[in-house]
Order: sequence, then structure tokens, then C-alpha cells
Amino acid sequence: MSPRLGFFDSGVGGLTVLRRVLERHGSVACVYLGDTARVPYGNRPPAEIRRIAAEVVGWLRDQQVSTVVMACNTTNALARDVAEGQAGGPVIGLIGAAAAMVETRRVGVLATPATVASAAYSASIEALHPGALVVEQACPAFVPLIEAGDFSSDELRQVAKVYLEPLLAASVETIVLGCTHYPLLIPLLKQLLPDAIQLVDPALGVARQLDAVLGVPRSTPGDTLELGQCRFCVTADPDGFANRATPWLGARPEVHLQRLQS
Repeated sequence: MSPRLGFFDSGVGGLTVLRRVLERHGSVACVYLGDTARVPYGNRPPAEIRRIAAEVVGWLRDQQVSTVVMACNTTNALARDVAEGQAGGPVIGLIGAAAAMVETRRVGVLATPATVASAAYSASIEALHPGALVVEQACPAFVPLIEAGDFSSDELRQVAKVYLEPLLAASVETIVLGCTHYPLLIPLLKQLLPDAIQLVDPALGVARQLDAVLGVPRSTPGDTLELGQCRFCVTADPDGFANRATPWLGARPEVHLQRLQS
């Protein structure tokens, strides 16, 4: 049976992971679920996040996906075991992939409050890089502002400065984008950070891990993403999701409404 990937996130953020996979591997059969009725996940209590993960991954399993990609750091941090119990196949996560990409000793992590509270990034980075300094910063305002779609707003710029301040004060050399929404902020972050600070996008590590599932990557990325085998579903506001997804995917996707909540 040909591989069929299942991606999930609370909204458009997981598209940053899907994009990296399509850039590396070309056309891929996949189902993407954006749980837009419950965005953001990162401000919810752990027990609720675990219930959501069970429901979403169970739905993906029913779509006959062969591998689940947790394109959401919050569920990766708090419900990886739940996903593995529901998936019926391999589960690919972001946090271990990001830790393997770190090459310096002073590391900052931007993430949702739930991910920061779990300390999953600190544990994973320190396990691979003993003695590393890891400073995690919760960014509760980022996901709602990103989902609103205005990346040039003064409000977004100001909250980014506030969130970066403790990382700069700690003289970090690397910043991990610990939420799949945050790569959408890379142009803004580069404006606010010294050139020497490295930004780590865990999605790149996930795309490399999927070589084992999808085979040898393309020698050069294509100019456009091949979306023909991708099915996009959301739990609310399909038109709004399609509008927000278009700049990142390079084409407006057809988006289906899928009710999950009982």
C-alpha cells in the first residue's frame, strides 16, 4: 500500500510542516486536519489537549492514513503517547526532530504556554546536548494573531519584541520555533534578531525523518507545491482557512468542513 500521511494542527500552523514535506518529496498522498473550532490548543489544560488528540488521531486513523504527523507542538508535548495509542501506525513528532537540529549550547524556545509548561523541549534538548542552557518562552498571543492573518500589524511586532526580550537577555545562540505557526513569523523575527542567532524550524527535521516513509527526496525543490493528492479538512470556517492557507501553499486549497466534537 502506498504511504498516506495524516497531518493535524489547531489551524494553519501545521501547513508549515506540510509545506516542508511537499518541498522535499513532491506529490504526497495526505489528509490535513485543521481543528479550527478549537484553535488555539496551547492555552488549554493538559487533560483537554489529550482528549482532543485522541479524537483527532482516531479520525485520521479512520481515513486510513499510514503515518500520523503531529504538526502541532502542544499535542506533541502533552499527548504523544495518546497519539501513538490511537494511530494504528507510526507517529512522527516535532520536538525530537528539533532537538537533533540544535548545534549550539545556549538555546531559546518560543512555544505555547502548554508546551512550555510541559518542559518537553528542555528535556529533549538537554538529553541530546548535556549542559546546554535552554530558555523557554511562552507566547500566548502569537497563534491568535497569526490565525488573524495580518503579519504586518503593530500589535504582532510589539508582542514579538516582548517575547524575544528574555531570550536576548540570556544571549541565546539558537531559537527553536516551538509551535508550527511560528515559522510564518520568520521574516518578522529576522528583523528583530541579530543575524548571528540561528532559527530552527522543526518542520525541516520532520521532512527529513519522513525519508524513511516516502523514500529518497527530490534533488531540488520544485517551484510550486504539488497539492493534487492532499485533502484539506477543518472543523470550522473552511473559507477563512482557505484564505489564510493560500499565501503559504501558493494556491487556494479546496477545504472540507468536518465535524468532530460531540
